[in-house]
Amino acid sequence: MKKYFFALILITLSVFANAQIQLSDSAKISLMTTSPWSGAVYAVYGHTAIFVKDDFTGINAVFNYGYFDKSKPNFLYHYIRGETDYILGVVPLDAFLQEYREKGVEVVEQELNLSQQEKQNLWEALYINSLPENRGYRYNNFYDNCVTRPRDLIEKYTEGTILYPEDGKTQTFRDLIHECVSSYPWMKFGIDLIIGNGADKPISLREKMFIPAYLMNALDKTTVVKNDSVFYPILSSKSIVVEKVTSEKGIREWGIQSPLFIAFVLFLFTILVSVIQYTKWNSSKLLKIYDTILFAAYGVGGTIIFLLMFFSEHPATNPNWNFAWMNIFALIFAVLFWVKSLKNVVIIYHFINFVLLTLFLLFWWMIPQQLPLATIPLSMSLWLRSGMSAFMFRKRKISNKHHFSSKSMKAGWGQ
Repeated sequence: MKKYFFALILITLSVFANAQIQLSDSAKISLMTTSPWSGAVYAVYGHTAIFVKDDFTGINAVFNYGYFDKSKPNFLYHYIRGETDYILGVVPLDAFLQEYREKGVEVVEQELNLSQQEKQNLWEALYINSLPENRGYRYNNFYDNCVTRPRDLIEKYTEGTILYPEDGKTQTFRDLIHECVSSYPWMKFGIDLIIGNGADKPISLREKMFIPAYLMNALDKTTVVKNDSVFYPILSSKSIVVEKVTSEKGIREWGIQSPLFIAFVLFLFTILVSVIQYTKWNSSKLLKIYDTILFAAYGVGGTIIFLLMFFSEHPATNPNWNFAWMNIFALIFAVLFWVKSLKNVVIIYHFINFVLLTLFLLFWWMIPQQLPLATIPLSMSLWLRSGMSAFMFRKRKISNKHHFSSKSMKAGWGQ
């Protein structure tokens, strides 16, 4: 859905010299929908653009709301905060299609059934949007992206009421994302970590149109009604302009090493570490190093979730129940593990963390957010280390108390 920004591609065609150009009767405006491409993370959802063609005036332009500039300073920081600005780019049809031919991606054209005046109004709106002072917009994954923008323009400049087909399937934003990334378990896992329970509420068909395929399929059965009596389909034709070519190339992810598999391996290793600590009463630096690495790793993930929850414009990131087990406090205390004067504070943290994670695991099935299954063994690793740390501290304290008590008794007996 997202595309790289190429400054040289963002051209203003010569036909744009006159904003008031009148389209001929033979002009057509179409929705261009591309199928998902597995070669990049941003492309697994597909893409949507608007194509305007008029042989009489020479207009041949694809309006594409999917460009962004990765070269801007602090791009990653702004992307995490949801401050990514996209722009409307304009390219000739051949350039647009060539990109997807090279990728082996299918492109479907749906010609809109518009009156001459509707075409003219839509064309003028696209032209105005493409001007340098107007072409930028703040991208929003669910509500304002390169798919919803064309849909909104079609709705705005179609005279009459647009009637989308009935949609009896109850789905959420998360469900639709899962459909697109089902072949990429690590990508799916990462997305499930950063989006909160706002993505788990049932959505309407119109809201589902942030995914290109849902807009394309809905338009196939969409009608327009005028004056409460005239009904007609919103499309006049549909055709495949670029055939899909099967390719084995795609995003590479670890094979059997899925998030759930790795989570269980980590938990089993944590059990081993804890057993060694218990049987040997070991409080060496190796255990402290392991705990530091474990809690720091969780804390880094928790910091990202924290930033997305409270300092991001991304939708559906707050509240996020993953923060119950992956939070910023783990990173803070990973540092404090090495401060001897705060030993008692660290133990209090372990006890509180153990209690909270116990409640989290007991009520995991009741949490109003769809959490990845891997969160169970992952959170159990922290739960076990905090529980074991608190237990060993108490056991050592009782042992020391017993030791000193025995020495006092023996001294009293003159031994």
